[in-house]
Amino acid sequence: MPKKNYTEVTEFILLGLTDRADLQPVLFVIFLFIYLVTVIGNVSMIFIIRSDSKLHTPMYFFLSHLSFVDLCYATNVTPQMLVNFLSERKTISFVGCFIQFHFFIALVITDYYMLTVMAYDRYVAICKPLLYSSKMSRCVCLSLVAAPYIYGFVSGLTQTILMLRLSFCGPNEINHFYCADPPLLVLACSDTHFNETAMFVGAGTNLICSLTIILISYIFIFAAILRIRSAEGRRKAFSTCGSHLTAVTVFYGTLFCMYLRPPSESSVEQGKIVAVFYIFVSPMLNPLIYSLRNKDVKAAIRKVVQRRLFLK
Repeated sequence: MPKKNYTEVTEFILLGLTDRADLQPVLFVIFLFIYLVTVIGNVSMIFIIRSDSKLHTPMYFFLSHLSFVDLCYATNVTPQMLVNFLSERKTISFVGCFIQFHFFIALVITDYYMLTVMAYDRYVAICKPLLYSSKMSRCVCLSLVAAPYIYGFVSGLTQTILMLRLSFCGPNEINHFYCADPPLLVLACSDTHFNETAMFVGAGTNLICSLTIILISYIFIFAAILRIRSAEGRRKAFSTCGSHLTAVTVFYGTLFCMYLRPPSESSVEQGKIVAVFYIFVSPMLNPLIYSLRNKDVKAAIRKVVQRRLFLK
């Protein structure tokens, strides 16, 4: 297309989950409730872990950061989505769209590797218990937490720069409820082959790499658990892994459906439904999964509640 025919896009229109006006208020209430549960659940998890000295261990240190990432992850998308449910013109500025795009990529990759770090922590705790305190020292834990944040934000910045190299000259309607990469690629006026390849390779590599480390960790963990002679010991070992495995299954299952396919109109429509699960459902469920299945967390919650009641 000749340069004179370009009309640079200055804002995007987010089409959202549906164009049915009668469903917008209903969806607003549903997603507002989900977001409030997510915020309360994850903030409470962070507060409980920080306030109870018994939870000042590497496992709960990593869990508090998972809660923080989940909270940021949901907050990056939900407020804009809630505003759009009640707005006639569902717009987001060009700059705002790419800021949301960057943080989404950065946080989702951080989430991958935070779950991976938690799997490694369980591997060391169960397979090398005598070396646990030395292998998971404070310095090591801080490094293991910092690495996913740094790598995630560098990866997000790289994908954002690649996307900004494309030209957007209209139409400007994003067939999604946030600035996602597949529907943005559909709108680009320039050649997107390199971006599609980079997206596929980047998403696939991070998914497969992090999931492979998690699976290898659990192969060793299950082998070590099966060598435990007492049934009570095996049950206790399995219980420390159950919550993490549940969170991994929900998160990675939906992400595989979302990213490991080329962008198209049909894949974007299907992706909107899948995205609801990993953007809203997974961050909401994680605090429940870890609290309902964990005796230490439940004991800490009871202690906080009793303390508050006593103060009253």
